[in-house]
Amino acid sequence: MVLNVTSLGKVPGVCDANNKFLDIYVGNVGSVHDALVLRRSPMYKGSLYPPQGCFLLGDGGYPCIQHPITIVTPYRQPVASQVEARFNRHHAKARNVIERTFGALKTRWRAIFLRALEIRPTFAPKVVGACCLLHNLCVDADDLLEVNEAEEDGRDAEEEDPAAEGRELSGSGLRATLSAEVSAPQVLAACLVEHDYI
Repeated sequence: MVLNVTSLGKVPGVCDANNKFLDIYVGNVGSVHDALVLRRSPMYKGSLYPPQGCFLLGDGGYPCIQHPITIVTPYRQPVASQVEARFNRHHAKARNVIERTFGALKTRWRAIFLRALEIRPTFAPKVVGACCLLHNLCVDADDLLEVNEAEEDGRDAEEEDPAAEGRELSGSGLRATLSAEVSAPQVLAACLVEHDYI
């Protein structure tokens, strides 16, 4: 599961590997910091995602936390080692799923998202939500769009909200563990074979 903010304003969304939205939160203005939008979302307040043993991938605008939801973010630039650089590369590749999902959403509904909407501002979140639901219906019906790989948007290098640090349980330990696993894939592969997950 991947968490990201799109250029549709501040719309954090969670999607699966099939480019289907699992959760979105609409209704914040673009000037609100990503971490604040996250803390306002029902997903965060109700600890709705991810399931036990899983985590969300977020870009650099989110805090790396383990509670009340688990979000793993990339290391801040400049990275301290090759292990951190390798982790950031793998993290960016995995996060491309959400970039493609939002890209397909904007491509499918380009008449809505690529021009100014002439509607009441209070109605705009309902339009975005409806487009996400219709996108999921299209995915279920195998009406898929081919979207070019998303360009890196540079957000991974952003710093987390300094005010948010200390308020959440840090996810740095989990990120360090994942970095070590990415740097030692033979250990991870042996673990998978040993447990018959392949």
